[in-house]
Amino acid sequence: MPDRPDHAGAASHDHAHASGPSRPAPDFGRAFAIATALNLAFVGFEVVGAVFANSTALLADAGHNLGDVLGLVGAWVAALLALRLPSARYTYGLRSGTILASMANAAILLVSIGAILVEAVRRLVSPLPVAADWVAAIALVGIAVNGGTAFLFASGRRGELNVRSVFRHMTGDAVISAGVVVAALAVAATGWSRIDPVASILIVVAIGWSTWTLFRESLAMMLDAVPPGIEPGEVRAYLLGLPGVVAIHDLHIWPMSTTETALTCHLVMPGIAPDPEFMVEVGRVLARDFGIGHPTLQVECASDVTCVLAPDRVV
Repeated sequence: MPDRPDHAGAASHDHAHASGPSRPAPDFGRAFAIATALNLAFVGFEVVGAVFANSTALLADAGHNLGDVLGLVGAWVAALLALRLPSARYTYGLRSGTILASMANAAILLVSIGAILVEAVRRLVSPLPVAADWVAAIALVGIAVNGGTAFLFASGRRGELNVRSVFRHMTGDAVISAGVVVAALAVAATGWSRIDPVASILIVVAIGWSTWTLFRESLAMMLDAVPPGIEPGEVRAYLLGLPGVVAIHDLHIWPMSTTETALTCHLVMPGIAPDPEFMVEVGRVLARDFGIGHPTLQVECASDVTCVLAPDRVV
């Protein structure tokens, strides 16, 4: 039985690469530095306040905010790594570190709100006296710190996933602090200390829902799923509709980072050798209409040779 032709033999000599402009991630280095310093200082302030107020809720929130600092540092490191140039071993650079950091940030937040939920349930069952004035004052500072931190990343709230996760994280913390203020005022007015854990549970559920969505999106990116906003069927239809293309196979679309998308595909064009301008134009359209800035297209001109990657199920 004859051997199947190798990958190169399945195609013609024309292996074309088309690369559109990628979208560079905004530089949030200064924002990360300010946010990390602010949140680290607030953690220390909150721990001291928790001791004076005899508040386990504030102490638990201090632990949560320490998780914020770790998440910020991780996101900052990932953003710096994304700026590194490709090397012989890491041919795409370290851009994918932004995906890892985004997932880690979401995971840290899920663990943190889980700890807060456990503490809230415990206090609901066995309420403790709360120094409401201290709690409200410290939570007001928390609103300012977390709200200010979120504002630093507001311009990236709809863009790069790593920055978006930090924005959601900080916004969620500001909402939690606001809820703590309201709960503290209610406790001061009624003397019913169970208001505090009830408010905490409601806030944790709301924040947990959005965080779980972010976690799933990050996990999908880590598994090389097609990024949100790109419909694979539309990309396939576009490529199949190109002049001279009778079939396509080995189509893959995956995230290189939280801002850049890559594509590879084989175009079956029997007896046709497309000129370079054809490939350049395909690259332009993929970048403009689909946000795919790193496409690599291989043209197969030989009609009597079957590519080893021809069936779509072959990877």
